[in-house]
Amino acid sequence: MSEARSDGDGIDEGKRLIKLGGDKGLSLTERLTERFHRLTWRTPIHGMKLKGRHPLKLIAVPDDPFMGDIKRGQALLRGEMMLRGEVRESAGLFAAKPDYSREFADYLHSFAWLRDLSSVATRAQAAPIAEPIMRNWLQHHADTVAEPAWRADLWGRRILFWTAHAPLILSSADLVYRSRVLNTLARGARHIDRGAEKMPPGAPRIAAMCGVVAGGLLIAGGDARRGGMEAALARAVSMSVFEDGGSIARAPMAQIDVLMLLTMLRETYAARRLEAPGAVHETIARMVPALLGVCLGDKALSSWQGGGPVAADTLAQIIEATGVRARPLRQARDWGYQRLAAGSTVAIIDAAPPPVARLAEGGCASTLAFEMSDGPHRVVVNCGGARAVLAQVPKALAEALRTTAAHSTLTVGDSNSTAIHADGTLGRGVAEVELARQESDASSRIEASHDGYARRYGFLHRRQLILSSEGRELRGEDLLLPAGKRSKSQQAAFAVRFHLGRGVQVSPTADGQAALLRLPGGGLWQFRVRGGALAIEDSLWVDADGRPQATQQLVVSGESPAGGCNVSWAFKRAK
Repeated sequence: MSEARSDGDGIDEGKRLIKLGGDKGLSLTERLTERFHRLTWRTPIHGMKLKGRHPLKLIAVPDDPFMGDIKRGQALLRGEMMLRGEVRESAGLFAAKPDYSREFADYLHSFAWLRDLSSVATRAQAAPIAEPIMRNWLQHHADTVAEPAWRADLWGRRILFWTAHAPLILSSADLVYRSRVLNTLARGARHIDRGAEKMPPGAPRIAAMCGVVAGGLLIAGGDARRGGMEAALARAVSMSVFEDGGSIARAPMAQIDVLMLLTMLRETYAARRLEAPGAVHETIARMVPALLGVCLGDKALSSWQGGGPVAADTLAQIIEATGVRARPLRQARDWGYQRLAAGSTVAIIDAAPPPVARLAEGGCASTLAFEMSDGPHRVVVNCGGARAVLAQVPKALAEALRTTAAHSTLTVGDSNSTAIHADGTLGRGVAEVELARQESDASSRIEASHDGYARRYGFLHRRQLILSSEGRELRGEDLLLPAGKRSKSQQAAFAVRFHLGRGVQVSPTADGQAALLRLPGGGLWQFRVRGGALAIEDSLWVDADGRPQATQQLVVSGESPAGGCNVSWAFKRAK
């Protein structure tokens, strides 16, 4: 394994203003350009661009360094395709009017299921399952250049999976079929050669560009264009990954996606005995520490921006495949996550505005929320999982998981700090976050504020978190402060929510200002609050399998006068 650079993990003390915002969707010009580009797919000119020499074989077959999902692989052995509780018969996947979700369609058309199949079966067992699905796909989609099958990011992923798992789809003795697969692969590479850079920055553009480069490396005649392709890939990476290694979508799930795409591309270079561009190696090395930085004490992901707690063993295999050894990044300045760690306690704070709407689907109004763990036990969590729940979960509930109230932070007037529109996009709200961090021998301290409630209620929300050096106490304070000199602040109801981890047992104290929290492993924490009324309410938490689990939450509520208010609270280990 290579060692990731550690010089970027220095704590940047002092104040910093972060300006992003979640209300910038595609402009009218961008939408028209995108639609016009799709319309050109139907023209004879585009059809001419797809023509070229028919490749006789792949130059090399790369390895896929990642394990697939065992349950999904076993479903394929049974003749079914499964994703997040959505199951379809393999034989009827390409019906005239498919009734499956977009997520299922992406899984099907990307051929990511080849990884799952190869993880549970030998080549002899898997090829008879993969080939009929491939033949069916070719029959319905190879000659019809249309979405979703010909979307540039899906073609990029498909090139990676077709080449890495070529033995499963090219083992047939039918030369006509083999030629059709290879010719379709070449046509797909030509299709995305000019369209990849039109994809939104982030995982979609990187997926498309990885396909362009992989196609150039593995299909005869591509070497002459390698320099241009690699330059375009470098541009895509620079627009999609912050300097601190975080994905611009601000979602740990997107972080994993980009990391795996770049690692697969690196394997494509290795199959050709070529060195991958420095930008690929450097980006992977930066992304791993950032990803580890949002892991809790159980070594699994915390839940942010629609994702769930990817299991520790799955995450460990992904990181091992990258070949990077690194410590968790404590301060991702641009990605927006701050990590406090002392003793056996870890706290992770969302200290940035939500992702810009055009860069992320399913963004969450989670600014200044935090998660906390004691060793392998989660104490405070976010509900999480808005984009990871099982298909059987009602859509209204899945969308509710994106709200501010589904995160461990403060809400004003039972509203979101950043608006969530009916179409799922983010609207106005948090535009600026001011952040200050200080480190001393006694404690680590973070103070941050956001303006998400300034327009509607005239308040800034400021949160302070202090973790003691031995990790036995996490103290916090939430303040509502009048925003600006001409404040429009008014009396408003507020609630500070602390969603509790699965298995945490809560016992309120007699004075109504505290509670005892008993962790599954027997650990005992005391929670105390001042400045509001404490109540214990039901909650839920989405686990690594996408299943909502019944939990509880601590809710501190009250009324803030126009001049503002503050709520002080503390978690202290009692045992």
